[in-house]
Parts: sequence; C-alpha cells; structure tokens
Amino acid sequence: MPGEDAVAQDSPDRSAVRTLLRLWPYVRPVRGRLAVAAVVAIVASCLSLVIPLVLKWMVDGPVAAGDPGGVWLGALYLLLLGIAEAVLFGFRRWLVARPLAGVEARMRADLFRRLQRLPIAFHDRWASGQLLSRGTTDLMLLRMFLAFPLTFLLVNGVTILAGYVLLLGQDWTLGLVLLTPVAPLVILCSLFETKYSVVARRAQDQVGDLTTVVEESVLGIRIVKGFGRHRSQALAFRELAERLRGTELVKARLLAGIWAFITVIPELAIGAALVLGTVQVADGDLSAGTLVAFLSTALALRWPVESIGFLLAMSQEAATATERYFEVMDEAEETPGPEVAVSTTGAAASDGLRFENVTFRYPDAPEDTPPVLDGIDLHIRPGETLALVGGTGSGKTTLTALVPRLHEATGGRILLDGEDIARMERERLRALVSVAFEEPTLFSASVGENVLMGVGAGAGEPELRRALGVAQAEGFVTALPEGAATQVGEQGLSLSGGQRQRLALARAVVGRPRFLVLDDPLSALDVHTEALVEAALREVLRETTALVVAHRPSTVMLADRVALLSEGRIAAVGTHHELLRSNAEYAWLMSGEGNEER
Repeated sequence: MPGEDAVAQDSPDRSAVRTLLRLWPYVRPVRGRLAVAAVVAIVASCLSLVIPLVLKWMVDGPVAAGDPGGVWLGALYLLLLGIAEAVLFGFRRWLVARPLAGVEARMRADLFRRLQRLPIAFHDRWASGQLLSRGTTDLMLLRMFLAFPLTFLLVNGVTILAGYVLLLGQDWTLGLVLLTPVAPLVILCSLFETKYSVVARRAQDQVGDLTTVVEESVLGIRIVKGFGRHRSQALAFRELAERLRGTELVKARLLAGIWAFITVIPELAIGAALVLGTVQVADGDLSAGTLVAFLSTALALRWPVESIGFLLAMSQEAATATERYFEVMDEAEETPGPEVAVSTTGAAASDGLRFENVTFRYPDAPEDTPPVLDGIDLHIRPGETLALVGGTGSGKTTLTALVPRLHEATGGRILLDGEDIARMERERLRALVSVAFEEPTLFSASVGENVLMGVGAGAGEPELRRALGVAQAEGFVTALPEGAATQVGEQGLSLSGGQRQRLALARAVVGRPRFLVLDDPLSALDVHTEALVEAALREVLRETTALVVAHRPSTVMLADRVALLSEGRIAAVGTHHELLRSNAEYAWLMSGEGNEER
C-alpha cells in the first residue's frame, strides 16, 4: 500500500520548510491578505508588551506618589490596550477565513481533477481510503496550518525578539539571565521536530488505512451481513484503530515532553531573574517599577515561547499532509495523445477495429512474468460484431480495456478506421468508443442521469427512452417511485444486479457509438429478459462495430464471428458453428462444464 511505503521511505532529514514551500502556488493569490493579517497579528501581539511599560509608569509614578487619579488613568490605558488587542486578533481571523477556505477548495478541486485524469493502473495500486484521507483530513490540516501556525510562528518570533529587546533595555543583567534557555530550547526543538515528523506521517497514513476499512465495510455491507463477517470486520477495524491510537499517544507524549521542557526551562530562568531582581531592588540598584515591568514582560513572553512546541507540531503535520497531497499530484496523468495526421495508405476510410501484434503487461508486474496479452492480431470489420470467448484469466477484460485506453498497450497498436488510438486525443477516442462492463457501476444520481452519462450534452428524453428500450429497462424504471428521476443511491445498490446491468447497457448504447465494447453485458439477466435484450441489441449492433466478451452461447449468437482467446493469445477465429466443430477448447467453454468453470 502506498501509505505504508511512504512511512518506510520517510527520511528524518527531509526539510519541512522545503516541503511547505510547495504550497506557494496556492497561497500566492491571497498573499496580500495573509500579509496584512500577519501585520495585524504582530501589532496585536506587541500591544501586550506595552502593558508592562504602563505598569512601570504606574508603580514608579502614581502608586509611589499615592495619586489615585493616576492609578485610574493607568487602569484605563490597560483596559484600552486589552480591547485593542482583542479587536485586532478578531480582525486577523476575519481577514484569513475566506481566502484560506478558498485555498482549501482549490486544492481539493485540483486533487479531484487529478484523480479523474490518473490512469487506471494508479487506482489499481492505491487504496481508496488513502485518497479520501488526502482530500479531507490532510487538506483540513493544511488550512489550519495556513490560518494559525504559519502566521504565529512569525508573530511569536517577532514578539519574542521585541520582548527581549525591552528586557535588555530595562536591565541587561536580568535580560541575559532570561537568554540562557535559548540554546537548550533550540536543541530540544530540533530533536522534537525530527522525531515528530516521522510519527506524524505514520499517523496520517494509518488514518488512510482506517478510512479504507470503513469505506469497504459500508460498501460491502451486504457481504458482511450475508456471511456473518461483522466480527472479523470489527476486529480488523479495532486493530487499525488501536494502532492509530498508539501512534497518536506517541505524538501526545512527544508533544507533552517538549511542552514540559519549553515551560519549565523559561520558568526557571524567570525565577532566577526574580531572585536577582529582588536583591537589586533591596540594594537600591533597581526600581520596583522596573522589576514589575521586567517580570510582566517576561510573563507576557510565556505564551509565545510555550506555544513553539505546539506550533512546530502543527507545522510538521502540515508538512506531512503536503507530502501526501503532492504524492498524488506528482503522479503522471494519462497522456492526452496528440492529434497527429496518420497515413491511411492501404487502409480503407472505414476499416473497423484492428489489433496489430498487441502486447500488454501490467506496469507493476515482475519482468520475468509472461505478458497478459501477447501478439494479438484481430480485425473487426465495419458494422461487424465479434464475440471474444476465453477461460478465466485469459485476458478478455484486459483486451477490451485497451480499446478506450483504460490501459495502454505495451506493444503493437490498435487502429480505429485506420487511425492509431495512441495518437488520438482521449476525449475524441472515448466519444467514438462506448463501453459496458460486467460489473456495472452506477452513481448517486437519478436513473436518467446515470444513463445519459453515455452521451454528450444535448441528449434528452427521446435518447433516454430509446436506450432504456434497448436494455429492456423501461418497465422497471417506470415502476420506480419517480420514474427516470428516481435517485438510485450509492453504487445503485437499491436496484437488483440485473437492473443495474441493464442501466449500464443503456448507458453504453444511448449515444449510438461507432464502436461498442461490451464485457459480458447480460450475465446478470434471467433467461427471458436476456432474450428480449438480445433481440433489441441486434438492431443496435447492426449500426456499430462491436467487440463483445461472451460466456453464454446465447450471447455468442449475437456476433458475426467469434475469437477464442487462450493464455493471452488468439487461438482461433471463426463462426460459432465452425469453432464448435473444429476447436475442442471452444466446445468445452460453450458446454455446461465450461460455463460452470468460468
């Protein structure tokens, strides 16, 4: 699983800053507003450093002189400073809320767009839960980082620097005492950052694994309940949840440890400064107001210093989320295929579908394994229907997936009317070729919307009715509560297998495609419905060039010719009756025993 590999390959030497800089293209459009928000936050934070100066004035002035009016004036100044600080921080949050929500939305849209354009081989490798967690949890972490840690690492840094300048200006000896924790804190933060980054990556990958289990359990709830596997699923979930809990506890221990050190070490320095300052006041070397201002300034710096661990932790999680996001974004998209003029010398303008020495091997297959398809040569003439027959694992589905370029052939070429599909734009290719798979997939949309996905804009009620008629789906669709406007639910599980398959077939034929690829499209139908669909489908097949994967003799009879695929090679081509007489493997596949084996 990609998530687990990433954990194994994660290097503690990777730069969080360099990783986070990859967010710049998304942040750049809102950089002005973020900069204003940072300036506002710096001003608000530095206002807290003015309070000790007011206290010094009050203690050395009105309090020492016994002037109540001066004390009330000082209290008013403190109240106004507090109100101003609160208003400025509220204004900062308002400044960043809308633009950062826009950044998150753009990143999520880009991720979804990239997922749509990545090849099937990518989706075969990646667990869906890992992709879901990248589009939800990881992007939420990035938005939180941009809203808070990104700004406050700068704000707190400026506040600490300004505070130490004030401390040194009030009394340089006490200021040096408070500077002593700097070196150990820098070392501790560096060690914390290194360890926390590895644990944060592990936790976020485990979230993806847990999401996968939840998603599979929900989508496969019928299997889980039907086979009484709720206990095993619960155990699998509990195991992953316990593993994630353990990782989160490791994160909590690391954060608690760094927070304890960041809190204790400065507190010790403040205590030492208090003792030394009290001695100086007693000796008359320091005014009481200066000591009060000094300690107030030191205490005002406690939150900026103590928050460093928390901000570093959030930054490391954001860096990990950025890595995970760009792992998907860096994957190569399907190449669109340049529109190149192809010579059709020797080929008629309408040449049908032709496979020339086509070879295919899965990208992640070991080099020493034989190819799934090896030297496929087939020619389906214009207007002809060819049935593709073969045993389990012979490569039938893989061959059909090469026509719309769901997979790329690793050798040879496939021609549509004499034009190499590798040189065609995918959008144009998939407008010419329509497909229906053995396992029908429906979306959480209406029946009509699912069917009309198979045709471009402009299609309407007539096309829908015709397609439903071909698939013999009009009857059950009309009986639905809202007819074709009925929502079928996630994966179409509110419908039977045969109903889903008929809608998938209707989607394939609704656009009157020039080339039609059907992967055992009638396997879930009863005998009577199958006969009705076959009768209507014959009319459709007369208007198109079709490749049909078939397992039943009744489906084979729709075809003009039959090709037998055996161990990745074309073993024989002929009519159904010719192959029954001349090929033992084909006769066995078409017999009852062959159908049972499949």
